[in-house]
Amino acid sequence: MPATDWADLEATEAAARLRLPEEVYDYFAGGAGDETTLAANVASWRQRLLAPRVLRGVSGVDAGVEVLGCRMTTPIAVAPMGLQRMAHPDGETATAAAAAATGTVLSVSTYATSTVEEVAAAGGVQWFQAYVLRDRGRSRDLLQRAAAVGYRAVLLTVDAPIAGDRRRDRRHGYRLPTGANLRLANFPESGQVSASYSIELENTLTPDLIGWVADVSGLPVAVKGVLRGDDAKVVVAAGASGVVVSNHGGRQMDGAVATADALVEVAAALSGTPAHVLVDGGIRTGADAVRALALGAHAVLVGRPVLWALAVGGEAGVRGLLTALREDLLRTMALCGVSSVAEIGPDLLRGRVVAEAPDPSYS
Repeated sequence: MPATDWADLEATEAAARLRLPEEVYDYFAGGAGDETTLAANVASWRQRLLAPRVLRGVSGVDAGVEVLGCRMTTPIAVAPMGLQRMAHPDGETATAAAAAATGTVLSVSTYATSTVEEVAAAGGVQWFQAYVLRDRGRSRDLLQRAAAVGYRAVLLTVDAPIAGDRRRDRRHGYRLPTGANLRLANFPESGQVSASYSIELENTLTPDLIGWVADVSGLPVAVKGVLRGDDAKVVVAAGASGVVVSNHGGRQMDGAVATADALVEVAAALSGTPAHVLVDGGIRTGADAVRALALGAHAVLVGRPVLWALAVGGEAGVRGLLTALREDLLRTMALCGVSSVAEIGPDLLRGRVVAEAPDPSYS
């Protein structure tokens, strides 16, 4: 594969698979159960067909947006993904440098193999993806460390009270490589990484947690893992600045609604509010990002393709991928006859554009 052909995601993933140990590839690629939700995340975007406008005089296209107080040159940010040094020795610091070079935001996982300080030093703008630990003091310390080095928002993940049935990991005995750099860097006492992890997460989460995270971090909070309109309203009422429509990349509950479908309901529930709506799961092209924006998202998060580019090309690979995604976004916008993100709306879509009617008790 030519080094510059980062738009060819299938080839990039195939090259990454050849480079990675089988258990690492399966850990990154796998989903829960029979992986039907994992597949549906990708397929559901393609079921929305674009209906381009013509004769719109598009002489220039600006994809810039402001989300959660951060200016981005493109509404395509990097999703939080842990253990990135299993993909490449530079791990999260390479991804951060690539995101900075392309003018977008990196979401940094609680389970990073680089510390929050090391990632911040690589430059760019970061959001911190937070799990809340049973030891609230440790969570407080980590949130405050991230805020102290310039992280701009918190993505509070709430869809993992227990781990999903990740059969690929089970088949490998939850075995992952070991090495000096393969540690949960923000928890040095935890030892080597594990597919089942070794940090105890709080599993009795309630909406009041949102205010606590905002207070101790001093940062805007977007709640990640929302798939329902009623939940979206609850978390925003509890103080969230936004939501991330997410099913954890299909890694938690198989059979969960695909994120493109959930986005329709969540965006409708939050219409008219100042809350920002982000979405992840199955975003593979700039055209997918346009589809998401047309369905009501303010920005999208891209996950696994970043890992494949990191495994194959390190920082240069991630930079190439993010550049290719941005170019596809700009090209799709121009072909659709829109010159700014503000002009993207549901009229650009045909096909499966409306979710099933939600329960009227929370509409």
